[in-house]
Amino acid sequence: MRSCRAVLALVPVAFALVACGRLAFPPVPDGKPTELPRTRTATTWTDAAGGTLELKPDGTFTAHGVCGNYDIDAYGPENDPRSGSGTWTVADWQEEQTSLTVSFQGNGVSSNYKALRDGRTLKLWTYVGDPDEGHPLCILTAPTE
Repeated sequence: MRSCRAVLALVPVAFALVACGRLAFPPVPDGKPTELPRTRTATTWTDAAGGTLELKPDGTFTAHGVCGNYDIDAYGPENDPRSGSGTWTVADWQEEQTSLTVSFQGNGVSSNYKALRDGRTLKLWTYVGDPDEGHPLCILTAPTE
């Protein structure tokens, strides 16, 4: 009987935590994790607001108003779309999904993105700000082949 009471007492707590977003992150965009060869990653990616991220084969990039997760602890000006240039690298620790980081020159700001394939559409995506707070996702798409 005590175990039933304990379970009944914990159920509302679990629902409250889920409602606050503490147990469940917002869903990732449609698509399956994918590995992208560097030659396919090096292209111009576009976000829903028209921002662009041009990843160049030499490991440099140019951004024009592109979304990203520039400060995980903030939502607002710290995570507004950015423009500038810098370098990009691919993390080699994650198998079966390309994960890349763009680092803006001169200010130490960076953002990480993960790759997805949804049919013929390639996507790079990241949370914006703290995932627990349910802010919109940043989703970049590549031109279709």
